[in-house]
Amino acid sequence: MSDLTSLKNIGAEMQRKLNSVEIFTAKELKEIGSKEAFARLKLSYPKVCLVHLYSLEGAISDTEYNHLSESTKQELKDFKENL
Repeated sequence: MSDLTSLKNIGAEMQRKLNSVEIFTAKELKEIGSKEAFARLKLSYPKVCLVHLYSLEGAISDTEYNHLSESTKQELKDFKENL
């Protein structure tokens, strides 16, 4: 079982939140994807923001969230705005 905190951008607090929405491993997060994981988080934690979504995408793609491509950031921003 791969600990979520082994991924980039995922600290203990984000791991706790992900666990609370039934995401427990890095493999599960990668299978679910950043958008679905963010949607789950948003239901339980209405104050999660765009940076959380960037962090999840970065964790999945092994990229620091602030180094995501502009096109990826725009796609995620559009997703969040339409959620």
